[in-house]
This record gives sequence, C-alpha cells and structure tokens, in this order.
Amino acid sequence: MGGFEGHLYPGLSFFLYGLYHARLVFRALLCNCPVQYLPRRPWSKGRWARLQQVHYVGLVKILSACILAAQELHSVPLQFVLISKIYHQRNFLYRKQWQHLTMYATFFWSGCVDVVSQNLLAQRCAVLEQGAQALGMFLLLPLMVSHTRDSEGVELQAHVLLTQAMFLLMLVVTAELWAPNSPQLRGMKAFFYMVIGSWLMQIGFMLFKPISGYKWMDDDKNDIVFVTTFFCWHVALNAIVMLWIYGVSFWWYCCIR
Repeated sequence: MGGFEGHLYPGLSFFLYGLYHARLVFRALLCNCPVQYLPRRPWSKGRWARLQQVHYVGLVKILSACILAAQELHSVPLQFVLISKIYHQRNFLYRKQWQHLTMYATFFWSGCVDVVSQNLLAQRCAVLEQGAQALGMFLLLPLMVSHTRDSEGVELQAHVLLTQAMFLLMLVVTAELWAPNSPQLRGMKAFFYMVIGSWLMQIGFMLFKPISGYKWMDDDKNDIVFVTTFFCWHVALNAIVMLWIYGVSFWWYCCIR
C-alpha cells in the first residue's frame, strides 16, 4: 500500500465495508432477526426479478480487489517479477508490492466465497463465508507485521497502531466462528473495519499529503506522540458514527416503516 492512493483506496474499502456491516447488525437488532439471515425481498415478476435476489457484497469485494491490484501493478516501473538472477545470485524483487498483492488476494478470495455461498449454492453456507474472512485476517496480520520492518518514526508508529486494530479484528472474526449470530461480535467487527479503514486513509494523508501542509518529522517526539493521539480520536469518531448509524436505523425501521 505504497503511496497516497495505496493507502486511500484500501482504507476507503475497509471503511465502507464496516458501514455495511454496521447497517446489517442494527437492522437485525431492530427487526428481531438473525444477523446472518436477514429478511429478503419477496419474489416479484418481471425482467429484473432475479437481480433483486442477488447479493452483491461478494461481487463488490472482487471488483475492489481487482482495482487495487491493477493500481499496484501500474505503480511498478519495470517488469514485475518475483526473482531476479544476476551474477548467479538470487534476489527477491518488489517485496512490498508482492505483500500488497497478497493482501488484495485475500479480499478476492473472500469475495469469491461470498458469491458462491450467497448466490450459487442451494443453501447459503455462512460458516464458509466467515471461515474465508477469518483466514484472510490470519494472512493479513503477519503481512502487516513484516510490512513495518523498513519503517521508522511516524510511519512505524502509525502502522503499529494499524496492526493493533487488525489483531483485534482477527480475534473478533475468529470468535464469530463459534458465535455467528452474536450482535456484540458483529458490532465489534463493523467497528474495527471502520477504524482500520479510516486510519489507513489518515496514514495516507499524514505520510504523503499532510492537511496542514507541514511534513511530519520522524525525529520529532511530539509528532510521534500525536500519531497515537490522532488514532484515539479516530476510535472515538468511529464510535460516534456507529451511534449515528443506529439512530438512523432506529428512525427508519421503527418510526418510518
């Protein structure tokens, strides 16, 4: 996720996915139905009747992963290879780009599983979807840990906090395998997705396009300390967004409909 776009677009994907899950869990709570199997629209006759029954979340995951992978490949100036043999020596090339593509491959894999389970199988297999999601998080976490090896100062602190949020999300999606209809776990999952997404976007602005116009300094202890302060503000702001979503959902499902 190098560069400004490399942080902005994945962060936006995480954040929107968290918003989607927040809407699902609050709708399930207010409509008194399991989170996994929300009420679907009744079958209707017409040319677009089948399209109304299709779940598009998996397709959006696949499309997002393909766009992110294309953006990553476009940033490689030369031939994109894994190993270069020069003077009888083996050298791995583009290690960070390969890490990014592996991350995007987890999104693609999860999207494919969602499409198969929700649209192709005779009966939806929610355990399969959650298992693919948990596997993706198990892959993302060690990649993020190794991703920080060449970082220092502000960049290192920001990515350590991001790794912390991903670790908590991994614990939540793992626990969800044993309690798939727990609204508490679903709410926490939505919340951590939003935190990761908003913080990824913030990292892009801090490192490449600071809003204040002044570059963050790696040798300034105040800058490093304020990275953690800004992360805490992100956590608080995302909690406020969750409350706002609940308020809108309550107004829509309990007062309007």
